[in-house]
Amino acid sequence: MAALHGGGAGRRSRGGGARASFLAGASGARNRIDRRRALPLTSPGSLPLAEPAPRPPAPRRRVILPKGTFVYSITVVGTGYVGLVTGACLADFGNRVVCVDADASKIELLNRNQLPFYEPGLPELVARNVAEGRLRFSNDLKSCLKGCQVVFITVGTPPRPDGSADTSQIYAVAKTVAQNLDGYTLVVQKSTAPVGTARDLGRWMKRFARRGAEFDVASNPEFLREGSAIETTMRPDRVIIGAETKRAQEILRKIHDPLFLIETPMVVTTLETAELIKYASNCFLATKISFINEMANLCEALGADVQTVAKGIGMDRRIGSKFLHAGPGYGGSCFPKDTHALSAFARAAGVRSGIVDATIAANDYQMQRMVEKIVAAIGAPRGKTVAVLGLSFKPNTDDLRAAPALTIIAGLRRRGVRVRAFDPVAMEGARRLAALRGVTFAADAYDCARGAHAVAIVTEWNEFRNLDLGRLRRLVRRPVLCDLRNLYEPEEVEARGWKHVGVGKGRVRDGAPHRASRRARAR
Repeated sequence: MAALHGGGAGRRSRGGGARASFLAGASGARNRIDRRRALPLTSPGSLPLAEPAPRPPAPRRRVILPKGTFVYSITVVGTGYVGLVTGACLADFGNRVVCVDADASKIELLNRNQLPFYEPGLPELVARNVAEGRLRFSNDLKSCLKGCQVVFITVGTPPRPDGSADTSQIYAVAKTVAQNLDGYTLVVQKSTAPVGTARDLGRWMKRFARRGAEFDVASNPEFLREGSAIETTMRPDRVIIGAETKRAQEILRKIHDPLFLIETPMVVTTLETAELIKYASNCFLATKISFINEMANLCEALGADVQTVAKGIGMDRRIGSKFLHAGPGYGGSCFPKDTHALSAFARAAGVRSGIVDATIAANDYQMQRMVEKIVAAIGAPRGKTVAVLGLSFKPNTDDLRAAPALTIIAGLRRRGVRVRAFDPVAMEGARRLAALRGVTFAADAYDCARGAHAVAIVTEWNEFRNLDLGRLRRLVRRPVLCDLRNLYEPEEVEARGWKHVGVGKGRVRDGAPHRASRRARAR
């Protein structure tokens, strides 16, 4: 568990005057894009290939309020990645925030200064705001609704067997909120849910609210990226507000004011449009990943290099270079779930979702192709050992949900391969997974490689980018590197006595024609 560090001032009392500002300066526009002051978005890793160099980031200004005052009293329901990061950031913006979760064990951890998951920078952010009296944790939602002005719903929407999103937790929370409304309350759906959910929540809540109770329901989708969740919450590409009353719009505008955004759009639109923006965004990014993976497979057949292909097409400003990194496919808590959910509600609406369906199929195929790639590299697989480096679905997180490594490991084990595995931060969660029973967990990358017939890099953690190949070679049974993230140049690896198996690294040797040329000659 990640420990929290920090100390500081005692708790502050609730300040007044926030409700009076709800209606100030509201706009009745149905669809509007505002330009606010923003800090430039910086992303870890390589810079965009053809985009202008980003301006140096200005220092983020802390919200300074008179002692004992807060902007809003906010309840965030759910303490997963979205809920806890959202709650901590809202507290840092000067709001009084309580994060609520029905899982008492999570709340117990948080109250002991421990986090239930790994996210860089979050322990310090949480600790600071707890110490300054702006953030606390509870498993009693009803008591937290007294005097609450804004409720953010960030509970999970896991996939059902048919791929559709299970929204039962959202409706359960909304019912409790409706039964305990204390003055006007804005209920914000931040969980990713099918289009139409927010509007239906309003009707649902009216069934349980007392006569005359005042509330609005809004949609404010999240776009945080695990591993850089604070950065992408504090300095987002855009803020999407789905709200249809001036009162709700103005509250959400004011909540986001402390971002001090420079040229970052704030889109104010309808509930349905805001919900679809979230799904469309994730499905488009997933499609880019599946597309470049198909190009990688074509590169292998035709003798081309997918990294250079990606660079060449990424220089087109209409395309951009992000999400054009060939590999084993996408995973995590969002892309797999959201692509299947969009496909499901498109079917329900009688609309064909051919591109999204093809994206899903291409991703499933890519993971199986990685299994075949490793098996081909080691030969007769039964009884062989493969060292898998990286288990989380991406670096800088311990999230194992729908991680490509899990699918690849399962495929190898079905072929009779013994698997050793190591991940820099996800080992604790991995040991608890039933899907990984029988896997041998190692202490580090070198321990993992001991006696292996191949080393497979599945997650691109920075520490895997500079492995001591000489030391590694002395530990393995056969020097085969299945570089599924293309972290190494094939020529450099082979010069060290290794066989390199990359993704999309097709090569034509000694002037030999590639397969397409041979087929053309045959015709």
